[in-house]
Amino acid sequence: MTYSYKTKGVCSRQINVEIEDGIVKNVQFVGGCHGNTQGVAMLAKGRPVDEVIELLEGIDCGGRGTSCPDQLAKALKEATN
Repeated sequence: MTYSYKTKGVCSRQINVEIEDGIVKNVQFVGGCHGNTQGVAMLAKGRPVDEVIELLEGIDCGGRGTSCPDQLAKALKEATN
């Protein structure tokens, strides 16, 4: 399954995730800090969705109340509910 999520409150505009059998197969951030989002995407790849959500949920960027990693957790939650 491929899912596109419109981000809120961060520099990236969208996150595209591919999930297969509860495993994150691919993550692509549109916009944002390219090096950081590439790193987060690579670290999520191959991990169970629930594990990625647990690791990334609630991370804050500069007092925004969210971050690109937190938005990825939200995208994965939305995609799997």
